[in-house]
Amino acid sequence: DDVPDGMDPAGLAGSDPAFSTTHAGPVKPLTPEALAAFSAAQARTGVVYISRIPPGMRPAKVRHLMSAYGTVGRVYLQQEDPRRAYLRRKHTSTKKAHYTEGWVEFADKTVARRVAALLNAQPIGGKKGSRWVDDVWTMKYLPRFKWSMLTEQVAQEAAAHAARLRAELAQSRSEQHSYLKNVELARVLEKRRARGEDKNADSEFKPSDESRRRDRSSNGRNVEKE
Repeated sequence: DDVPDGMDPAGLAGSDPAFSTTHAGPVKPLTPEALAAFSAAQARTGVVYISRIPPGMRPAKVRHLMSAYGTVGRVYLQQEDPRRAYLRRKHTSTKKAHYTEGWVEFADKTVARRVAALLNAQPIGGKKGSRWVDDVWTMKYLPRFKWSMLTEQVAQEAAAHAARLRAELAQSRSEQHSYLKNVELARVLEKRRARGEDKNADSEFKPSDESRRRDRSSNGRNVEKE
């Protein structure tokens, strides 16, 4: 399937072959019967929301674990915030992507509801020594929630994030412009102050008009005495 706007391809794990709507070869128009069957299949689906993804668990692993309970359609895990990911990669040795939350689509909403009730707050388990054997699932069934709603939600969040980013960049450019303007103003004022100090220094060593008159008067009296 095509990746919807705003969805990270790395967070997607595609549909089960028996549940997929894509086929190899040219795409043929759906007959009314096939369209009705597809719509009915979509109406039967159910989505489970996982509010916390154990560290290091990837979409394919979530899909594998959930497939033990029923036919799984699509799986999507949301990666952590880019800023947080940058700091984690900078200050830790873990470089792989981390996921914070996820959605799992089951072909049967009854199964989805049962899986959420069965696994929520329960240990993930697995073989002894497994990485997540002591970790705990945190999930819930989303009534009347369909996959198309998720893609719309993700697209809206991506658009909102892009808008916030543009606003932050605009503010940053404005602050930078203001800073450079203040730096230039300070430089001009410093030059003016330096020129003013030079003039004051010259005036200290340059005789004033009154001083020159006194000197001339004194010289005249000295000549008369001689």
